[in-house]
Amino acid sequence: MRANVEASVKSGMERWVPKLARAGYASKAVLYAVIGVLAALAATGNGGATTGSKGALRTIGEQPFGQVLLGLVIVGLVGYATWSFVRAVLDPEREGKDGKAVAKRVGWFAVGVIHLGLVGYAIGLLTGAAVGGGGGGAQGWTARLMGWSGGPWLVGAAGVTVTALSLHQLYRGWRADLDDRLDLSQLGASARRWAVGISRFGIAARGVVGTIVGVALVVAGLRSDPNEAKGLGEALASVQSWTLGSVILGAIAVGLVAYGVYELVEARFRRIHVRAH
Repeated sequence: MRANVEASVKSGMERWVPKLARAGYASKAVLYAVIGVLAALAATGNGGATTGSKGALRTIGEQPFGQVLLGLVIVGLVGYATWSFVRAVLDPEREGKDGKAVAKRVGWFAVGVIHLGLVGYAIGLLTGAAVGGGGGGAQGWTARLMGWSGGPWLVGAAGVTVTALSLHQLYRGWRADLDDRLDLSQLGASARRWAVGISRFGIAARGVVGTIVGVALVVAGLRSDPNEAKGLGEALASVQSWTLGSVILGAIAVGLVAYGVYELVEARFRRIHVRAH
């Protein structure tokens, strides 16, 4: 009896988790495309905004049939959170048990929690319970964390971690073999080159923004000032204040749209293995 139950659970996971994961990558593609388009409009002085995932969700909800669109995005975000938790707990991709693997799995669990938070916020938009930016963003959670014993050190450590991961994204955009994650064998040579090129550009752009976020967290920790912290939207806004900021913001905005394309490529072509223990 127990063996039958375990076999049924394993079969269900192998059937449904890949579908949920692909829906999750598709939802992320939508969010980053919206963030990038809004940033591009802001960079060119045609309205828009520098915002993060919550701002993108609000923008989606304000469109015609926005509630339907939000509902679809919510399903995808639940799927991505589920996939993140599966990667963290069950290690279906056989990362192993060394320090690097454990760090990855802890990171995936955190990603799952973050995306569940976005699910809650999106549901709040549907029901009217969510107002404003939702929870104060990066400065809000940084301020709460600094209230703990050793809080500034924790914020600084988080900043170092985010910076390191973002610099790794920059490296991946430049050098990583995307074939490790993507099965592009179904594409022709020209389409494959475009998919890889756009994906690399998008990954690098996401790495640039993440580095800004990480460095801002380090500064916040060193100064014990949560107002120095920046989320994605604040990082984009800070770029706009630089010399040639509008040009740089425009380039990053295009890169974030490209990152959305990369997530869409992942939704279709990512190798997703679910081998439950």
